[in-house]
Amino acid sequence: MNINLFCQEDNLMVTAEKLKAVEFFAEGRKLYKMMEFQKASDIFQKAIEVCPDDGPSKVYLERCKYYIDNPPPKDWDGVYVMKTK
Repeated sequence: MNINLFCQEDNLMVTAEKLKAVEFFAEGRKLYKMMEFQKASDIFQKAIEVCPDDGPSKVYLERCKYYIDNPPPKDWDGVYVMKTK
């Protein structure tokens, strides 16, 4: 099944790959908020495989890698604090 969506304002097409990447991102973000960083990492990687230019998934993948090695406290509110600019 081929699905295409259009943004009328810019006449841009959203491909089935982009839609799948969005689905993966949403799933990964949910796992991320639940502090399931390894599972979230796997899902963000899938999003990147489907859509290599998916910037948000790349950012969250790096954050997952960080939190796998440096777990946040149990009462973590989901906020990522940047250490460098």
